[in-house]
Amino acid sequence: MRITNLNPDTEIGATSWFLNMEGHGLLMDAGMHPGREGRDALPLYDKIQSETVDSIVLSHCHHDHVGSLPVAVRRFPKAHVLMTELSYLLVERVLHNSVNVMSRQRDELGIKDYPLFGHDELDDIASIFQGFRYNREIEWAGHQKRQAGFVSPTLEFYDAGHALGSAGIMVRGGKQTLFFTGDVSFRDQTILRGARFEDVRADVLVMETTRGNRHVPPGFTREREVERLTVALEQVQKRRACVLIPTFALGRTQEILALLAVLMKTGRIRQQPIYIGGLGRVFTEMYDIEAQRTHRMLSQLKLTEALNLVVLEKGQANKMRLRGGRIFVVTAGMMTEHTAAHDLALRMVEDESQSIFFVGYAEPSTPGGRLKAAKPGEKFVFSPSGGELTHRCDVQDFDLTAHANRDELLAFVDQVGPKVVVLGHGNQDSREWFAANIKARNPKIRVLQPGPGETVEV
Repeated sequence: MRITNLNPDTEIGATSWFLNMEGHGLLMDAGMHPGREGRDALPLYDKIQSETVDSIVLSHCHHDHVGSLPVAVRRFPKAHVLMTELSYLLVERVLHNSVNVMSRQRDELGIKDYPLFGHDELDDIASIFQGFRYNREIEWAGHQKRQAGFVSPTLEFYDAGHALGSAGIMVRGGKQTLFFTGDVSFRDQTILRGARFEDVRADVLVMETTRGNRHVPPGFTREREVERLTVALEQVQKRRACVLIPTFALGRTQEILALLAVLMKTGRIRQQPIYIGGLGRVFTEMYDIEAQRTHRMLSQLKLTEALNLVVLEKGQANKMRLRGGRIFVVTAGMMTEHTAAHDLALRMVEDESQSIFFVGYAEPSTPGGRLKAAKPGEKFVFSPSGGELTHRCDVQDFDLTAHANRDELLAFVDQVGPKVVVLGHGNQDSREWFAANIKARNPKIRVLQPGPGETVEV
């Protein structure tokens, strides 16, 4: 078994792994780096150009895992594209939106490489996408190889509890097994239940390490964190200010909307419109439509019925009055330029009456990451277009992540019982924490951290 890390960065970036198992080639995820632009954001596909890629499999539809899929298909045109049936319903919408974003960035920022693929190309390749239910074993090697007598390896999707359609992927060969966690949440969230990885056992574990550098405080519970956010929202309402909650359109938006629906129903916050983005509205409708096919909490809750959702029109974030306790749950989660979250933040950061509440990860080089790092009263460069701002507003960070904490992942290693653990999807200090602690608990496990473009033999 050979495994190649195609992420162009040593930090969280464009997730993509190439697996050669017993002569068969599988590309696991095809992401885009959230902090880079143009072709620099792509996985290192050149590193495997001479390889045969029989199939491409997707763990979920977040941009850092699926954003370069059409480029991968162009590079490896004979590959099948496999995903969960729920991701199958989302993937085209996600990628068509990426075309729109890249086209706008080409015009506004002068990024000549963009768009890296177009709407027509996406429509042309959509026919090779295949969706499968969880816990079904699927043959993924090329038809010609099976005819030639090769034993076909299989894969199986396990519900990862991270976002709608997210999956861990079990790959089984004739002699070895590999499990790829993708992004995973073991705890129940507001709307999605935690991962169903209870019976996973594998020889090799490729594992995310997002929160390896984040200590879990004694006594921490998600319920207490939800209460802390609720109290903060009540305070915003009392002073009739506004709150911006930057979110990813898929996953974080629906989690926060579900929480707001519960708080309104119980009377903790008053009934009022919730301002969201257009793409967030689309994915919220999909969460509602697929409620009965999803392993979730509050299965009868329809967000589009329980809440008065108002989609912000283009340019509206620059004009509307910021008072009256308005709540904005809008993209982008990292406040990238030319998004509603970015434009609202520009107006709110220097106003001490306003609040910005983070509920997820923000890559340090993005505007959201810079704001989180800035101290109150400190000047900082928010973005190239936004320039230098002074941090005056109320900024709070609530730990409502959709990623497993490090102790949960460490326990998962014990459960899986692998001979080899391959670490990815985390900053260097996160991966180093896992490497040290896995070795301390299980000295016989081989821990690998392949760098960008590096191949390891297992």
